[in-house]
Amino acid sequence: MADTMQFDLVSPERSLVSVPVREVRLPGTDGDLTAMPGHAPTIVTLRPGLVTVIGADGAATEFAVTGGFVEINGDSVSLLAERGHRREEITQEIFNEMMADAHRNRRAAETKRDAAGEDVVTAAAKLLADMEALGTHIGLDPNHSSFPD
Repeated sequence: MADTMQFDLVSPERSLVSVPVREVRLPGTDGDLTAMPGHAPTIVTLRPGLVTVIGADGAATEFAVTGGFVEINGDSVSLLAERGHRREEITQEIFNEMMADAHRNRRAAETKRDAAGEDVVTAAAKLLADMEALGTHIGLDPNHSSFPD
C-alpha cells in the first residue's frame, strides 16, 4: 500500500491545493472522519469546519470550508468546497461574509418552512451553528458584527 495519496481541494473561485498527503481529516455531516491511503471508496457531504491535511512530510495544513462534497478513493481525495480558504487567510471580514451567507440561508429556509417541513429549518439552524463553531475554533468572533436574525 502507498504511503501517500493525492489530495485536491477546489472551490468555485479557485483551486486551493493539489498535493500528496498522508491523511486528510474531514468534517462530515454525519461525523468527522479521516481518509488515508487505501480508504474504501465513498462520497461524503461536508458541514462547515476545518479540513486538516497531513502532508507527505508530516506537516499539518488547515483549510476552513463552509460545506461541500468529498470523493475518497484508495489513492485520492477530491474535495469540492462551497467556499474554502486556508486557515491563515480567514480574517474577521471574510468570516463575517461567511456568517452573513449562513444567516441568509437560514432565513430562506424559514420562508420555506410551511412547504418543506421542519427538516429544512433544522438543517439551516445546524449550518449556522456549525459556522459559529468554525469561527470560534479559529479565534474569530461570530458576534463581532450584527447579523440580521
